[in-house]
Amino acid sequence: MAGARAALRPKIVLESTAGTGYRYVTEKNRRTTPERLVLRRYDPVVRRHVDFRETR
Repeated sequence: MAGARAALRPKIVLESTAGTGYRYVTEKNRRTTPERLVLRRYDPVVRRHVDFRETR
């Protein structure tokens, strides 16, 4: 059961586009979002909100 859930909702790493190297770890639904995820999150290094892109 856990294996099926892990396959559908993999853990992904979101890395800051500000070049600070700050990262968030989250999950995404592969069925509804097959493309790479881009979220606007807070980067504490530059102390503002920036785009975070999914890395592989």
